[in-house]
Amino acid sequence: MNARSMPTGKDARMPRLAQIDEFTRFMGQGWATPDRSPSVEPGAAAASAQHRERLSAQFAGESVVVFSGTAPIRVNDCAFDFRPDSGFFWLTGCTAEDAVVVLRARAGGHDAVLYVPEPAYPGDTDFFGSAAHGELWVGPAPSLGEWSQALQIEVRGRGQLDADLRGIRDLHVSGRLDTATLPETVGGDAASARLERELSELRMIKDAWEITQLRRAVDDTVNGFVAVAREIPRAIAGGGERWLQGTFERHSRTHGNGPGYSTIVGSGDHAPILHWVRCDGDVADGDALLLDMGVEARTFYTADVTRTLPVSGTFSPAQRQVHDLVEKAHRAGLDAVRPGAQFSDFHAVMMEVIARGLDDWGLLPVSVDEALSERGQHHRRYIVCGVGHHLGLDVHDCARADYSAYQGAPLADGMVLTVEPGLYFHAFDETVPPELRGIGVRLEDDILVTERDAEVLSDALPISADGIEAWTAEHVQGANS
Repeated sequence: MNARSMPTGKDARMPRLAQIDEFTRFMGQGWATPDRSPSVEPGAAAASAQHRERLSAQFAGESVVVFSGTAPIRVNDCAFDFRPDSGFFWLTGCTAEDAVVVLRARAGGHDAVLYVPEPAYPGDTDFFGSAAHGELWVGPAPSLGEWSQALQIEVRGRGQLDADLRGIRDLHVSGRLDTATLPETVGGDAASARLERELSELRMIKDAWEITQLRRAVDDTVNGFVAVAREIPRAIAGGGERWLQGTFERHSRTHGNGPGYSTIVGSGDHAPILHWVRCDGDVADGDALLLDMGVEARTFYTADVTRTLPVSGTFSPAQRQVHDLVEKAHRAGLDAVRPGAQFSDFHAVMMEVIARGLDDWGLLPVSVDEALSERGQHHRRYIVCGVGHHLGLDVHDCARADYSAYQGAPLADGMVLTVEPGLYFHAFDETVPPELRGIGVRLEDDILVTERDAEVLSDALPISADGIEAWTAEHVQGANS
């Protein structure tokens, strides 16, 4: 049960006031001091300081406030696990709930102050009475000084925020805004589109520390694919998609923070369903199994990788036909990712490969040129989703960036993005021949744009049909040996 669901404060049923006083005195005594060191990944403080400098340069003479947010409610009085706002974490390296960072403008830059909720220690009734901040509920809670030392930033109690913000003009606000906890000095409709845009655009270029986090997330994800492949026999025997989903999510939690987004495990007719996150179907011998999975590192940077595996170890002729066309598009897309190329280039080349392949199969009702025209797009019936995006703290990173800085911009050294073509022939789509219905194939890799070229971070996983068959057989057989 989530601690928030327990009765606390005025709801706690203590029998008489005198007993409450005695209990309070007793609860304030006899406690040793636990280790309250904040959990901060090495390098996070230095990287965050550099990130604040980059943001400061964009807001000369203007102050910035970014909220970490609070855990959303799952049901009634039980909350989901907390995960800080990505922009807030990028600026601070802090994982505290209901925290706020303020960059207050001054001549020549900004003064940064982090505000975190004051912890409740022995002697304070909230020590045992507050499910949000009491140490008996949440575990050892760092002091303000410990946060400051770990993150190399001035830290004050959250209760000071409202007074400190009074009188500040030109205030830009972002993050996960909880109207119930917003200070009076910040309006309920205060989110700054400009600040959110600037944060997104700055985060497009990853520094060396961020790239290290992404490499770790990708490597852990590749190992997660191995863990899932080993469990295919158990899934066939009755565990189904749920078993494979649970396998990956246990792996993600063990090696990282957890999955970076809702895991997709789609077997058979579920494979063409783009966001099949229910993962509640069977896994049958002969199915093509689409796995879209990513480990989120403990620094919240996430991978995003997809492969489609033959459950039996061998693709059927129709499955291989689809996979081969997707692979052809994928390789064309990878070749188009390089510094200086337009972000839209790799999209365009993949769509052309797919359109020509579908035309060869007789599935386009118009010519390839007409299908590829803005007024056509007939091939998109079988691939209505995008085929690539920025990757980082969010799986669809930098989403608030302006079009001219994202889709309309050139690729640059330090960008990390996905390339993910696919074909999705739904079981009820009567425009395709029966042998193709119910087949979905996607290939997705994570790519680092470098100074002169591009690096496929997830290249430990094969992309050819032959390579995937051999890889699948190796790991399934390894599970049985």
